[in-house]
Amino acid sequence: MFTPWLPFEWIVAIRFLREGRLQTLFIVAGVAIGVGVIVFMSALLAGLQSNFIRRVLSAQAHIQLLPPKEVTRPLRLGADAAPREVEGAIVQPPLQRLKSIDQWQAVATQIRAIPDVVVVSPVAGGSALVVRGNANRAISLSGIEPELYYRIVDLNDKIVRGNARLTGTDILIGTELANDLGVDVGDKLRVTTGNSAANGAASTLAIAGIFDLGNKGANQRNTFVALRTAQSLLGLPGGVTSLEVTVRDVYGAEVIAQRITAATGVEADSWIKTSAQFFAAVSAQTTANTAIRFFVGLSVAFGIASVLVVVVVQKSREIGILRAMGISQGQILRVFLLQGGLLGLGGSVAGSAIGSLALLLWQRWARNADGTPLFPLVLDPNLFIAALLLATLTGLAAAFAPALRAARLDPVVAIRG
Repeated sequence: MFTPWLPFEWIVAIRFLREGRLQTLFIVAGVAIGVGVIVFMSALLAGLQSNFIRRVLSAQAHIQLLPPKEVTRPLRLGADAAPREVEGAIVQPPLQRLKSIDQWQAVATQIRAIPDVVVVSPVAGGSALVVRGNANRAISLSGIEPELYYRIVDLNDKIVRGNARLTGTDILIGTELANDLGVDVGDKLRVTTGNSAANGAASTLAIAGIFDLGNKGANQRNTFVALRTAQSLLGLPGGVTSLEVTVRDVYGAEVIAQRITAATGVEADSWIKTSAQFFAAVSAQTTANTAIRFFVGLSVAFGIASVLVVVVVQKSREIGILRAMGISQGQILRVFLLQGGLLGLGGSVAGSAIGSLALLLWQRWARNADGTPLFPLVLDPNLFIAALLLATLTGLAAAFAPALRAARLDPVVAIRG
């Protein structure tokens, strides 16, 4: 029994659904499976994509500002208005020297004023040689300001022994370099540079911590010292070789990099540009996810439409009687639109539950060899709300053609048929 306060369209729509219980059950199950697939795949691909981005960008900045490269200009002869190049001149690219970003403090202040920028950290980097007894290794030396740089690359979380403090006499090295040199926390290393501006400067530094960046090459090559220590070793008094920048929206990094270049005149490279293949892979995942959702939604729409077409044929006599009793075409139209919306809503609720259960089972059973989850999955409430709205709107859209057909039925023809 239906309560008297329900509108007429709702009473008829629910009655039609109840009378065709088997059809209703099958279409709700079909919608539920479709919505469950959408929820599961969307959450799975979002978690996978987030894990990729986190792993790649946890060890680098979103944007890097570099000093302009030196270029060779061809020799020109002639004092006329249109000088000509020397024929047969060979123009070779020059050797790039280590140099600082001009007026980097002012540039950093200008970048920090951009609303989407989170952190700007100066870095003085270059090549060096680390010596321990008779062993020596070529390294990449990075001078940093810990309070800023650790907000970009959190070395505190990557330290396996010691700590991430950096004074003027400290150095942080990777696990592979530590194994190659046979050193541990507290040992001394001799760091020398061949930079002509520093006259082959050298310094003895104590190992404050050993880190693991999750990459063998990086652990063998990368080292970190205090900014002033690196400036002294590399012959860059008060200078920096790059400005590392992080932004709020990692996918908008390239746009912000172009804005920074336009505002400061300094070359800015985003991770999207420097890791173009990785970004293409991430974009392909997003495209695949969208395609999956589209085709699943399309199959759900056709399923609902086909059931309602059958209902219109089955209920043509009832529709004719209702029209003969004075029910308007608009009311008949709303009856079938309501059926489509209710089928989509019911299926989306059941599908969200199925998707959530599948995600929980995945998180429980899909594990790495050490027992840890493959990657974290976040059950975002917005995903379920979007799936519910999508399924309901799909049901309404799919019901429109059958509803229009039902509303246009001639009462006399329908009753006689």
